Amino acid sequence: MTQHDPVRVAINGYGVIGKRVATAVLAQKDMRLAGVADITADWRLRPLEEQGIGLYAATSEHAKSMRDAGFNIAGTLGALLGQADVVVDCTPKRIAAQNAEVYRASGLKFIVHGGEKHAVTGHSFVAEVSFDSAVGRTATRVVSCNTTSIVRTLTALKRAGLLKRARGTLLRRATDPWESHLGGIMNTLAPEPDIPSHQGPDAQSVDPELDVVTMAVKVPQTLAHLHYWSVQLTRSASKEEVLNAFRASSRIALIRASDGLAAINTVKELMADLGRPHDNLYEVALWEDMLKVEGDELFYAYMVDNQAIVIPDTIDAIRALTGLAGTAEDSIAQTNDALGVRARFY
Repeated sequence: MTQHDPVRVAINGYGVIGKRVATAVLAQKDMRLAGVADITADWRLRPLEEQGIGLYAATSEHAKSMRDAGFNIAGTLGALLGQADVVVDCTPKRIAAQNAEVYRASGLKFIVHGGEKHAVTGHSFVAEVSFDSAVGRTATRVVSCNTTSIVRTLTALKRAGLLKRARGTLLRRATDPWESHLGGIMNTLAPEPDIPSHQGPDAQSVDPELDVVTMAVKVPQTLAHLHYWSVQLTRSASKEEVLNAFRASSRIALIRASDGLAAINTVKELMADLGRPHDNLYEVALWEDMLKVEGDELFYAYMVDNQAIVIPDTIDAIRALTGLAGTAEDSIAQTNDALGVRARFY
């Protein structure tokens, strides 16, 4: 690979995250999708044929079942890794930790996601905070959807000199929409048994200076997560000063309930109307007309698209590991432009 060659990206796992990463890679001028590996043999892989994307089987055993189902298999995972500069692992929780040893043995740079522990890579990634420390590394972990939103919003306040400590309550969707017929909770709420819930300590794996505690409850819906935050500021501030702090992040979009965006389903419908792939909401959608400041206390709420928010950061992680961009600002600008990420929708 020369300085002017596109980076070749392999994706292992073509589920809700993998297919979105693939779409995002295809939108980048400095990247090329080398192919996708998976183990399934059903409808989820059919779009790859129409897009001309090479399909690989995770193992030779899976290759047989996939060919039997009528798929044209280009080879196994080993062959795909031989054609890539970096691999993005989008397999289910705890599988990527096992795959990491395969990637290391292949001499490949790799990215895992928030279902894995920080120790798998020794580095946790949110582009606005930890891009610089990821540059040139062998591997990084793009943190979970909820943790990404926490780091984005609290970092905006921190950079404005306003953040002292934060306490958040997370209303978590029960399962991914595409498999809601298979399980999930119904007619109940299921609180996570531990306080803090894992998202607070996870945010501290990106920025150890954050004084943050989270509590979480699983709710019977699948569209997205909803966060409520109570923040003690470093001093008294005006509402406009706080909003300006959030506006400084290109990945926080301020929305208004008074415009009719009064619930998470309406925001998802707006993403569909905007023509976003998979109705993706890449941004934190934060209600500016709900936000309240009382002296040095701040209260706000926002929506997190669990399937989409980590996609821009994954693209930035590819650039950090491979040296495609020297600064976070450069990479974020490129990614935002390619994916249409914006701080206001209209």
